[in-house]
Amino acid sequence: MFPFDPSRQSRRRVSRSLTRATRQMTGQLTRSLESAAKSVTKAVTRSTEQAIRETRKATVRSVKRTVRDTEKAVAAAFSAQETEVVRKPPGQFVTVDGLPVHVIVRGRGRPVVLVHGNGTMAEDFAICGLIDRLAARYRVIAIDRPGFGYTGRPRHRIWTAQAQAVLLHRVLEQLGVERPLIVGHSWGTIVALALAADGRRPLRGLVLLSGSYFPGHRTDAALIAPLAVPGLGDAMRAMVPAKVSASLTGQSFRQVFWPQPVPARFTARFPIEIAAAATQLRAVSEDAASMNAAVTGLQRRYAGLTLLVSILAGDADAIVKASEHSVRLHTTIPGSTLRLLPGLGHMIHYGARLKVERAIDDLMKLR
Repeated sequence: MFPFDPSRQSRRRVSRSLTRATRQMTGQLTRSLESAAKSVTKAVTRSTEQAIRETRKATVRSVKRTVRDTEKAVAAAFSAQETEVVRKPPGQFVTVDGLPVHVIVRGRGRPVVLVHGNGTMAEDFAICGLIDRLAARYRVIAIDRPGFGYTGRPRHRIWTAQAQAVLLHRVLEQLGVERPLIVGHSWGTIVALALAADGRRPLRGLVLLSGSYFPGHRTDAALIAPLAVPGLGDAMRAMVPAKVSASLTGQSFRQVFWPQPVPARFTARFPIEIAAAATQLRAVSEDAASMNAAVTGLQRRYAGLTLLVSILAGDADAIVKASEHSVRLHTTIPGSTLRLLPGLGHMIHYGARLKVERAIDDLMKLR
């Protein structure tokens, strides 16, 4: 037999048939792949759209929660502000250069001016009973220093001890006070000494309680000093919740009263919400940061003071060491008197109010 040898025509027919079959198979495969791709794309699209919808819902829920929390925080803030506004100031206001200064004025007779320390306010002297006791025989004026109590602390001024002494002088001038006896407690003693050293007005004398009179290291001042830095201090204070601030303020009072307990009348009556407010905390930090500079400038003038000066301090004071300040001041100011009160801490106008009154009466009798 001879081998099969298809003709050229037959080979062409076979080639065309194979080509058509290949095209048909390729078309079917392409259509199948396109259909599968469309199905996958639709599935992916549906899944993506579902994920987007879920994300939107979650975002909306998160935003709503944030809005509600913010509204609650704002409402609480306004409520706290309203509480401060509703509390009626116990005294009156004397305006000096546009600044309303809060003062408590009681009684009649020769004037006694009370200047509070750092972190408190004029009401402190009312709570301890000193204002009422002294008002029975003197005209008593207790002042809220700038930034404390109900007195503002404008930022356009640097409230040094000298600046606060000038403000005190202007307030007493408007009240018609002549030859007052100045009683200063803690940081208030620096203002009292600045007023005496300035010589703007005649003074009957000074009664200085638990004062810090010379530069030195104070742990409490060092810790609070960063809060006095403009901008940074504001940011740091804003980060502290109001309740936490009030709690920390309360703890600081336990330290200043130690070794005596915080009196029940102080806990019940002292306006902690004002003491823990941003304005007063700024004043506390600024005064603490500037204390060393204030006494550094004043100490050169102590020996030249010629008025009557009575110095009182507790020998158990945990804030200011009496041996380093009160005793040293007594040896520096000619003719001054010193009374160290055994076992008492920083707040001697509570623990030894009668002795403070006696020191005031003794100076009042002399001139």
